[in-house]
This record gives sequence, structure tokens and C-alpha cells, in this order.
Amino acid sequence: MFHRFMRRHDTTDIVMWLIGFGLLAAVIYGSFVTLSSGKYDASVWLDFTIFGLAQGSVYALIALGYTLVYGILFMINFAHGEVFTGGVFTAYFVAIALENSGFIERHWVLSLLILMAVAMTVSVLVAVVLERIAYRPLRGAPRLVPLITAIGASFFLQYTYRGIYGSGIKTYPDFPALDGKLNMFGREWPILTVQALVIVVAALMMIFLYWYVQKTKAGKAMRAVAEDKEAAALMGIDVDRVIVNTFALGGSMAGVAGILYALLFKQVNAFMGFIPGIKAFTAAVLGGIGNVPGAMLGGLFLGIVESLGPSLILDGLGIPSPYQLKDAIAFTLLVLVLIFRPSGIMGERLSEKKA
Repeated sequence: MFHRFMRRHDTTDIVMWLIGFGLLAAVIYGSFVTLSSGKYDASVWLDFTIFGLAQGSVYALIALGYTLVYGILFMINFAHGEVFTGGVFTAYFVAIALENSGFIERHWVLSLLILMAVAMTVSVLVAVVLERIAYRPLRGAPRLVPLITAIGASFFLQYTYRGIYGSGIKTYPDFPALDGKLNMFGREWPILTVQALVIVVAALMMIFLYWYVQKTKAGKAMRAVAEDKEAAALMGIDVDRVIVNTFALGGSMAGVAGILYALLFKQVNAFMGFIPGIKAFTAAVLGGIGNVPGAMLGGLFLGIVESLGPSLILDGLGIPSPYQLKDAIAFTLLVLVLIFRPSGIMGERLSEKKA
């Protein structure tokens, strides 16, 4: 039996499984020690969970852009974080103008809709131009070529934003109506108003996207192109138009995610898209790259784990300043998923021919 196991698995597989089990043991031990100590009460864990849901909602919206493009072109658009940045950074200047005029305080809902419209427009424009200039000429090239191009486009966009908007950190204006905890039905709820807004808006956008992909004619065309481009073209589907629509749809999700991110974290800069972009890519892989519901689930799951992980796991392991290592939690989770379930939580939605 041992010899049969060794024939099926090489040394690398064994080492990776040992690493995976070691990380899993550390997670279980750290969690047990933290929970046994009673250091945090139930209200603190609830706050961590709610913040994780809000943060994960943003990751999920960005991850949808990765998974949509991968589902169509089977490439990772590593410039998608900069699509996210372009929308929210441009909307910042509109937000400042609205704040200075007092419009935000008088009409905060309309102000928020205006900012989302600006962010979505800019992000869609950046995504479509990126597809037309950087990716379409390389559509028939080996997969490594557009991947390298995407990384190059990411750096190009970062320094373009830096040149146009400056390298400093900008502080988004405050929405007074969103301060404090949520008051509804005559009682105060244990959730911040801004967190509730982020979760609700993100949920509505994800429901809309799922409906669009599953029920509309354009969504059916997207699924047909994802299944077989040549057959779809023979059936009269304009493949180029479908691909542009896919990039535009992912860009619109990134634009909304940018405004929600700004509401949560208040700051923007030219390089802000890199970390959320990588986290969203991690979420897409966790859920199953190419799977729309998987990207949503992966984003929420990653956000909650990243919020709970430092206190739940790292505190128990005796690590000082655990929140400085919250990014390590996210990528450790990615390693565990890649070791134990490489296809992601919901599996990769690819046919054997394309895989």
C-alpha cells in the first residue's frame, strides 16, 4: 500500500501536504487557545464578523471581474485592481466638489448615486480600453503572453494615476448620514450604518449580476462564448462584442466596489488597487475561478476569515500585533485551498476540453 501511494504521489506532493497539515494544525491550536482564554466576548466576535462581511462584500465585487474575464478568455486580468482604482480615484474629486457645496449633507443618497455613476463610468472605460489595446491583439497568443501583458498594464495604470492625480493619499469626504450605528424600526442595531449600506449594495449588485448572466440574452451569449468561442461564432454570436461586454460588466462591479471601499476605509491613492486586487483574485480562486457564485462566496469567506483570523488564530499562537499579519491570513488560506482543493470551494466551471 505504501509503495502504491509513493507511485501516485511524488516528494513535492508529500511536502505540500505536510505544510498544509502544519498550517491547519496551527489554525486549530490557535483558535482553541483564544476561545478557551475568553479574551473576547460575543459582541466583539459579532463586530469582527460584521466588518468581515462588509470587507468581503467589496472583495466579492472585485473578484467578479476576475472570474468573468477568466470564464471567457481563460486569462487572469491582473490589471483589474487598477480598473478598481481608476473609478474610485476619479470619483474622489467629484466627492470633494459635492462636499464643498454642501450637497452631500443635504442629499446624501443622490450624492452616493452620482459617485457610483462616475466610478462605474471610469472603470468601465478603463476596462474596455484595456481589452481593446492590451488584450485583443494577443487573443491567440500562448496564455503566458497576455498574463505578462496584464502585469505590465497594471504598472502602467498605477503610474498613470500617479502622474495625473498625484502620489499622495487622499481622504474621502465623510457622509454624516452614515455615521454611527444603524437605527431602524425604533431600535439601534449592532452594526454601523456604513457597514449595513456596503453589505446591502454589494448584495444587490451580486444578485443583479447573477440574474444578468443567467436570465438575459446577453448573459446567455456570455455563457455560450465561455463554453466554445468557435461554436458560438458559428451560431451568429459576435464574440468580440461579448468579450467587450464582459470587461465592461466586470469594470462596473469594480466601480461600485471602489465607492464601497472608500466608504469603509476613507482613503484612496494611486496604488490602492494592488492589495484589494490580489485579495479579490485570492477570493476568486477560493470560490473556484470562472464560477460567478464561487467568486461571491469566496469574497465573503475571505473577508470574514481576514477579520476574525488575527484575533482568533494569531492571538492564540502568542504573536504580538496580530493585525499587522492579517494579509498573511488571507494568503495562508489560499495555500490551504490550493493544497487540499485546487479547484476551489465550488469547483472550476470548465469543460475537460478547455481545462
